[in-house]
Amino acid sequence: MLVLLPPSEGKAASGRGAPLKPESLSLPGLAEARQAVLDELVELCAGDEEKAREVLGLSEGLRGEVAKNAVLRTAGARPAGEIYTGVLYDALDLASLDTAAKRRAARSLLVFSGLWGAVRVTDRIPSYRCSMGVKLPGLGALGAHWRTPMASVLPEAAGNGLVLDLRSSAYAAAWKPKGEVAGRTASVRVLHAPTRKVVSHFNKATKGRIVRSLLLAGAAPKGPAELVEALRDLGYVVEAEPPGRAGTAWALDVLVDEVH
Repeated sequence: MLVLLPPSEGKAASGRGAPLKPESLSLPGLAEARQAVLDELVELCAGDEEKAREVLGLSEGLRGEVAKNAVLRTAGARPAGEIYTGVLYDALDLASLDTAAKRRAARSLLVFSGLWGAVRVTDRIPSYRCSMGVKLPGLGALGAHWRTPMASVLPEAAGNGLVLDLRSSAYAAAWKPKGEVAGRTASVRVLHAPTRKVVSHFNKATKGRIVRSLLLAGAAPKGPAELVEALRDLGYVVEAEPPGRAGTAWALDVLVDEVH
């Protein structure tokens, strides 16, 4: 099973670990595209601060993120699972998983990123600020920048198993499963049961809880239909819509009343 996650806008501090080693990151087929984004982002943020802030869409209160990006090559690096914070990652709570579940997380979780393309939670990265919606002056829109390398790398990462897609729309644009891979992909949204609307907090927290539940249970669904059953066995209320034609993903709705 491969689980596709969005990153978090807010991130933990880099700390004092050894700096980034780009060659150590998973999915080496993305290395050239990563280097291109890293080079331009560092150059942008080491130059005109106001221009960098405008390009990155940062408020005045987030001005310090520009300086953070300027020193990405020398800043301390930590496992991505420690860098990403926020509602989804708080609910997932990787640090508190048992040893077996942590091993499953290392194998199955893939976090999408405007800067790195996609990384595993064990990959060591510095704290940064660069969303997939950014349009860099040289490279252009990052969503488009990542599509070509992702199209060749991600199908191999998906292997022959289930792809559980929990990404937000901006990150989903960087890679859309096609063909046979799409047929074993399940895209999940979380709805507030009384209103049947997507509510940001419910959506993020429940997605984190879903991943945590699957990891702790050691669930290994082979495809979307088996995932539906696994989630129902874990107590989730799931409505499933099989694809209407070949080469398209399943659509799963998880209904929640409240998040504890």
